[in-house]
Amino acid sequence: MKKHIAILTTLVLLLGGMPAFAGNGSAAANEDGIDYLALVNKLHPLPEGWEEALETVMITNSVGDEVEVEAQAYAAYLSLKTDLEENDGIYLELDSARRSVAAQQDIMNRFIEKYGADYAAKTVATPGYSEHHTGLALDLYFKIKNGDGTFTDVYYNEDMTRPEYEELWAKVHAKLADYGFILRYLPDKEYITGYGYEPWHIRYIGDADLAREITAQPGKTLEVWLGAATDANAAVDYGTSELYTRDELEEAAVQVKCRFASFAGCELHTLRYAGDECNTEENIAWMNQLDEGKGYVQAAEFISDFHSPVQPGEETAWEPDTEYTDWQWWLARTADGGWQLLTWGYR
Repeated sequence: MKKHIAILTTLVLLLGGMPAFAGNGSAAANEDGIDYLALVNKLHPLPEGWEEALETVMITNSVGDEVEVEAQAYAAYLSLKTDLEENDGIYLELDSARRSVAAQQDIMNRFIEKYGADYAAKTVATPGYSEHHTGLALDLYFKIKNGDGTFTDVYYNEDMTRPEYEELWAKVHAKLADYGFILRYLPDKEYITGYGYEPWHIRYIGDADLAREITAQPGKTLEVWLGAATDANAAVDYGTSELYTRDELEEAAVQVKCRFASFAGCELHTLRYAGDECNTEENIAWMNQLDEGKGYVQAAEFISDFHSPVQPGEETAWEPDTEYTDWQWWLARTADGGWQLLTWGYR
């Protein structure tokens, strides 16, 4: 599997027609066996009993990979697929859906053995904390019809995010809610979801009316709709740089925002690039001390302001109901590599 791995799960109660976050639950909470509104993010594990209660189907996609998906979600996907083919000339395939906790642990073990525990922790979703465990998260890819009637699979992430496919994704996204799906990882909401924008990653929530309600509010994540998080619409300031392009700074900021999503109950207000003066020989040497053997050649610093929860959990170091200002985030990269977030806090 090559797609981003998602993360997490919790139950929701509907009070007076409005969603309210209710914490982790059991898969037996609903008569149907699973809760289609279960939340999955970096803070909550798969509910107990989920895998035992899950009913799935196994299919083979156009490139010969077997994909397991929750049965009702698959039926809804087929309806979406048919609609797009018949009315828009867009052909979808399933790249991946359910991944068991055991399979995720196997992936983690292989990465630990090959790269070490630190690298594995940064790269692989914690077993038990992947939305793909639910069977309700579907990763899509395109089959592009050629002039001779044959099809070309557009399968890899870097291909599917090319500008020429933006219009196709927009048409797909516009129809998701009608079949009980939402786009799970929205642009610029990494500080809530914990993942960058993934146009291919959709989530089945089992009710078209609720899906329409969420989708009708642009930028509203599942976490916020369920009441599990608040969103102050964090402002990001990339400033000016003679060292890095805007795209390079955005890539660095995504790393920061994804990590912030694990700050339970915290609300991000601002994030800003500290300026080119952070890229000193001293700071680069510091980065290489933090992560020895990588040979980092550039450093970048971002600064954030955020608010801690009114009642932090027992295992958090946050002062309750406090505005944290000038909180630092340090990243580095090698001559031919991407940004690595290495440390954060007050220096």
